[in-house]
Amino acid sequence: MEHTLKSLSKAAIPRSIEKAERYRLINQPWAAESICLDILRSEPGNQRAVHVLLLAITDQFAQHPDTGELDARARALLGQLTSEYEREYYAGMISERRATAKLAVGAPGAGFIAYEWLREAMEHYGRAEGIRPEGNDDAVLRWNSCVRLMESRPELKPAPREREAPVTGE
Repeated sequence: MEHTLKSLSKAAIPRSIEKAERYRLINQPWAAESICLDILRSEPGNQRAVHVLLLAITDQFAQHPDTGELDARARALLGQLTSEYEREYYAGMISERRATAKLAVGAPGAGFIAYEWLREAMEHYGRAEGIRPEGNDDAVLRWNSCVRLMESRPELKPAPREREAPVTGE
């Protein structure tokens, strides 16, 4: 028996986006992801669906020990965002969520890796802040969240640099 995907009607898209957002809220990001993929099949480029899909994918970082594939899928969506501000903001979200997922795992060296992801997130948030729409301080809020996280967790610091071997005069 062959299974094929069915298409959503255009009229169902607003309700489907609300449903995807609810699935994220009840911690079923895979269901939200599926709904967003259906929306984007029916209406490519739907910005709200891209936002929810990107967040649903990054919601899964904490559930997967290796986030590389999820990271690549989330970053591929950045090109579908029509606003430079949103591309920077959501790039920051990807890095920040990857950092917090790494911290949750708690493997040796996780603090060093998470620190680098947070610094990357803050670079994106800083660029987003510079081009943000008036009245939108979301990038500032995320920046501050990263700063507070770094201040509250002593293991969040740069990795020590490896010492180079001394040069001998032979």
